Amino acid sequence: MNITREQIDALNAVVTVAITKDDYKPQVDKVLQDYRKNANIPGFRKGAVPMSLIEKQYGKAVLLEEVNKVLQSSLNKYISEEKLDILGNPLPKVTEDFDWDTDDYAFEFELGLVPEFTVDLAAKNKIVKYTIVADDAMLDEQVERIQKQYGKLVPKDKVAEGDDMRGIFSNEEKGINNEVTINTAAFKTKTVAKKFIGKKVGDVVTVSTKGLFDDDHKLMEHLKVEHDDVHGLEIDVNFTIEEINTTEPAELNQELFDKLFGEGNVTSVEGVKEKIKQDAEQQFVQQSDQKFLNDVTESLLGSTKFDLPTEFLKKWIQTVGETPLTAEQAEEEYAKSENGLRYQLIEGKIVNDNKLQINFEDLKAYATEIIKKQMAQFGQMNPTDEDVENIVARVLSDQEEVKRLSDQVMSEKMLNLFKENVKYKTKEVTYQDFVKEMYGE
Repeated sequence: MNITREQIDALNAVVTVAITKDDYKPQVDKVLQDYRKNANIPGFRKGAVPMSLIEKQYGKAVLLEEVNKVLQSSLNKYISEEKLDILGNPLPKVTEDFDWDTDDYAFEFELGLVPEFTVDLAAKNKIVKYTIVADDAMLDEQVERIQKQYGKLVPKDKVAEGDDMRGIFSNEEKGINNEVTINTAAFKTKTVAKKFIGKKVGDVVTVSTKGLFDDDHKLMEHLKVEHDDVHGLEIDVNFTIEEINTTEPAELNQELFDKLFGEGNVTSVEGVKEKIKQDAEQQFVQQSDQKFLNDVTESLLGSTKFDLPTEFLKKWIQTVGETPLTAEQAEEEYAKSENGLRYQLIEGKIVNDNKLQINFEDLKAYATEIIKKQMAQFGQMNPTDEDVENIVARVLSDQEEVKRLSDQVMSEKMLNLFKENVKYKTKEVTYQDFVKEMYGE
């Protein structure tokens, strides 16, 4: 056997695998001998069928299979030994007049090679890392929400200002049909709110989505429409009233404080706000980090330049799925996936250059932290180490969970690396302002 490589350019190569009779004949003979031992052919005793008959009936199929095994094994070994970093899989070059009736064969494969490039994490950019704060307006709103949540619900016959209405927003043309509970104060203008005043259960109120709320993104929640459809949405929607309630707010007293935070842990409204602020800003950190990660990703895609073996990849895309694609379909698919591929290569380069690795202890520590948080949500504030370890062991015995956790751990390592190395500015914003920044408004 002889394997040679022709370097077409920095991103493309052709490997030729030359196979001789000595490379495959011993295995072909062995397989045919096994066929002969077990063949049941009328007129011959089992095991006594002439080899010439076996070769005539099975020879070509066995030859093709064994040559293919030798071919694949030798090609994979060559790629590994030569440390070739390839994209996709080797593509066999089709030879129309290939002759299987000879003893020696030569097969050619096209390779798409990973480009060489560098990633500069410290390059100048316009990335902003946000510190999201819970402002007084948000804290006051949350306190009111708590009072309402723990208050006394009182059914009503007619809608008055400040009442809650359970009902369905609908628009047949846009496929909107979403049940919500909404307060009259949720609308942007008093003009809209007045449309509901005095209405009864069963009444239908028609309103326009334009200017319905002070933030168009609230349409996503109340109408269940996609973000891309929210902006500029100007349609009429019907709201069918199904239930009307008002709430007598709970008193802000020690009984409520103890119910919320445990006996004696909070003794004032200021203490309640401080607890809310701590919890909210802890959650905001995750959202801020995710935007930072997204912004760094986008910046690296724009600043890290390298070529790809485009034509090779398009041909590979045609063959990789269950159903072969046309050249036009492959072109479309490549356009959709190119940025994803580029970032995979960038991420892989970052991981290798910075020796980011995940070991079992990383996974175990991460899983333990998640399990403890989940248990706390269900009131198990002080679980035993044994209980936690048993749950972690079960989680880590599931390969899909291990893969999911590994991705999360690596994402966290990448985030920490970016925080240490990427140049960025910090900006303190309220959550409302952060949402506007998040969606480019």
